[in-house]
Parts: sequence; structure tokens; C-alpha cells
Amino acid sequence: MIEVCFLIGDDGAVLWADRSTSASELPDSRARWEAIWRLRDRLTVVAHTHPSGALEFSAVDRTTMAALDAALGRPLAYVVVTAEGMRSTHPAGETEPWWAALMRAASGMEGHWRS
Repeated sequence: MIEVCFLIGDDGAVLWADRSTSASELPDSRARWEAIWRLRDRLTVVAHTHPSGALEFSAVDRTTMAALDAALGRPLAYVVVTAEGMRSTHPAGETEPWWAALMRAASGMEGHWRS
């Protein structure tokens, strides 16, 4: 299993995606930061998986989220997806979108998520 990251647009489309080689971390990526900046006008959600972790944002996640919001000058919604569920920073974001299952499959969690 590996961590994956999706950048989601205001229309719910996946604008960009990348993946790690690890199940426990998604190292910084210049390509990801460039995509975030290039897509900043359409970007509304940054989602990533914790295939072998807890259904909560890590300290590193929270630091990254604060840095992104500061750089963009506005808050984004952030989502973490695990085999057990999904957690969002957006109050209305607890209903799983279509791309949550795709993230699980891309992370190698297929067959492990709830129905």
C-alpha cells in the first residue's frame, strides 16, 4: 500500500494526482507544489490517504495545511482517506465523494474499505 494525493477542483473533478512509494508518508514534491500553485484558482480540496494509519490528520499534515492556506490566502478543505472512512476539515465534507473509492484503489486498499 502507498499514500496518494489528489487535488480536487471546485467542480469535484480530480485536477492532479501523485503517489508516494511509502504507506506511511507522502514526501514533499516540487511537482505537487507547482500543481497547487498552477491550479490555485480552481483548487478547493487537497486529499490524501493514510493506508496504514489513523483516520486523523497528523502533525505534519496540519503544518502543511496551515502553510498552504497562508500561501494561497484562503482556506482549502483537507481530506484524509483510510480503509475505514474519510475525515474532512470542511463541516459539510463528511459525505464521501466519488473519488474517495478511487483513492483507496490507488493506495492499494481495494477490498479493505467499508461498504
